[in-house]
Amino acid sequence: METDSLTRYSEITEKNRREIVLLRGSGCKWRRCTFCDYHLDFGPDKDSNFALNQKVLKQVTGKYGKLEVINSGSFVDLDNQTVQLILDTCIEKRIAEIHFECHWMHRESVAALRKIFAAHGIQVKIKIGVETFDNQYREQVLRKGIDETSPAKIAACFDEVCLLFGLDGQTEDSMLYDIETGLANFERICINIMVENTTKIRPDSSVIDIFMKKLYPIYKDNKRIDILLNNTDFGVG
Repeated sequence: METDSLTRYSEITEKNRREIVLLRGSGCKWRRCTFCDYHLDFGPDKDSNFALNQKVLKQVTGKYGKLEVINSGSFVDLDNQTVQLILDTCIEKRIAEIHFECHWMHRESVAALRKIFAAHGIQVKIKIGVETFDNQYREQVLRKGIDETSPAKIAACFDEVCLLFGLDGQTEDSMLYDIETGLANFERICINIMVENTTKIRPDSSVIDIFMKKLYPIYKDNKRIDILLNNTDFGVG
């Protein structure tokens, strides 16, 4: 993945309007998900990462009062200078709500992050990638590394969840179950449709057709659901 050519700032103007930045960290510590190559966007040098992140964060205006920070991994993969700059940016631009992403393995780090931002009156929302609530499929096929089967217990440390559709073996019923389970346990859900990437996992066009015909019309206008038909639909990547 050519990180230098990536678009790293955008605005989400529909459903929960917010600015979004794609920052660069030390890289996802799990890196075993069979479908994911986002972790290729990382850098081992903290100073280089901070220099890039500094340029990206300068574009934030605070116009919506909300900011989403993604970094092809978890917030713990960001260097301390970058985290401080994110906080400073929120304070300066009067951003009251900030969204981060986090792998299950780092769930015990969430409370401390919330506390840091809450001290300045900023609410933190944390998104986890679960992909599906079918535990066997999630762990045997996708290898997500989530050693918990209860959706409620998974949601205990998190506010939002990402789901992944368009995979071999998924059905209308299984996708419907995932959506409704996500809505029942999380504040918001983000549905990602599988696209071609460098992994061996390939999108299943028949499953995508089922989603588009049966489920997309039902949920496309739901204000609690973001649907990314392409992984760059948020404008970054």
